[in-house]
Amino acid sequence: MTATRADAPPAGVRPHKRRGVELSLLIGAVLIAVYGYVGVGLARSGAVPPDAAAYGAGLGLLALLAHLAVRCRAPYADPLLLPIAVLLNGLGLVLIYRLDLETPADHAAPTQLVWSTLGVALFIAVVVLLRDHRTLQGYAYVSVAAALLLLLVPIFFPAVNGAKIWIRIGGFSFQPGEFAKILLAVFFAAYLAANRHALAHTGRRVWGVQLPTGRVLGPIVAVWLVSVGVLVLERDLGTSLLFFGLFVILLYVATGRTGWVAVGLLLAAAGAFVVGGLEPHVNSRVEDWLHPFASIEAGRGPGQLAQSLFAFAAGGVLGTGLGLGDSVLIGFAAKSDFILATAGEELGLAGLTAVFLLYALLVARGFAAGLALRDPFGRLLATGLASIPALQVFVIAGGVMGLIPLTGMAMPFLAQGGSSVVTNWIIVALLIRVSDSARFPEPEGVEPGAILPVTSEAR
Repeated sequence: MTATRADAPPAGVRPHKRRGVELSLLIGAVLIAVYGYVGVGLARSGAVPPDAAAYGAGLGLLALLAHLAVRCRAPYADPLLLPIAVLLNGLGLVLIYRLDLETPADHAAPTQLVWSTLGVALFIAVVVLLRDHRTLQGYAYVSVAAALLLLLVPIFFPAVNGAKIWIRIGGFSFQPGEFAKILLAVFFAAYLAANRHALAHTGRRVWGVQLPTGRVLGPIVAVWLVSVGVLVLERDLGTSLLFFGLFVILLYVATGRTGWVAVGLLLAAAGAFVVGGLEPHVNSRVEDWLHPFASIEAGRGPGQLAQSLFAFAAGGVLGTGLGLGDSVLIGFAAKSDFILATAGEELGLAGLTAVFLLYALLVARGFAAGLALRDPFGRLLATGLASIPALQVFVIAGGVMGLIPLTGMAMPFLAQGGSSVVTNWIIVALLIRVSDSARFPEPEGVEPGAILPVTSEAR
């Protein structure tokens, strides 16, 4: 197996590693998170939280260890990816801690910190052990088999809040679908990279769209249909929508044909219409979306979506201030699905815009790393990995703001959810590995774009 090297700088010019820039940004990210933590304590009790120093030291240590791993093993990686992840994770811990103060019987921040530590540990493991992203291309079918297995297992466990997406063993629980999305991204990227020419130039044209032959398109469509079908059975419509969006995006990038985007939108609309009308759990969410204030008119008080809209309205432009909002009235989902409402109420439109810009910058840097690569697998992998948080933010923000029906997904890094935060750290690690390859200078005596084998010696 061979692949082309990343775009290289002109001969004799080595790109700046910018690890000092990354370290400076990490210090700023940790300080912002600690400032928010202290601000919550001052707002709620008028005193600095007694564990503020320990919180800052713990978050700072995690950031430093991750930075050292990048400095040693991926010295040319994008310097913005890790600081953005640390800042979002730190802000998520602050918001969960703030909501914990309103729910003494349900403290989630300590558990979230443990999951964040595990996420950083896996981040370091990926950066250190995965020396070349192209190695993953050889594990495409192993990845898809593992992904389908992870998606099937929750069917045999009881439903939680109407969806069978959790595995609970004793006091331990996790959501395997979170890990499946990375594995499916690897499979889609590998398969489409190997068959991109056949997908784009074979088959027949139907309604202006060049349809590939069934032999080429069949396997990937079958995998997608099985994964989405399983998720529909589990009533996890948010993740099924994410997989569908990921499939369409990578198919468009691999073929360069905009017709796939139109076909994808039409199929998504048709599927949403059918499932929304036939599945009671989904239908109830559609009704809540169409009539968010119906429960108030019926005298039952505001529901979750209505409380979320009230929270955004109360925040205004500058917000009520950390610790001074009332978004805890949303209920049990305030720390997960609706944590964005807390950010909107207490940070205001200005703070919420800053959060969205952080996500946008994370996605943009992932896309940039993919565009800088010449090997098709790396380009598709980076695009797929960066698209995952982009789709999640769109679906979640649209749901809690009343733009689309709720899906029950977790906001990347911000929301309570161990599986989610661990998965997002793995995604950032893979993007760092890809960006390091994109900026890594060509070996001496090798022309830019030359074919190099997929071995660690190539690095």
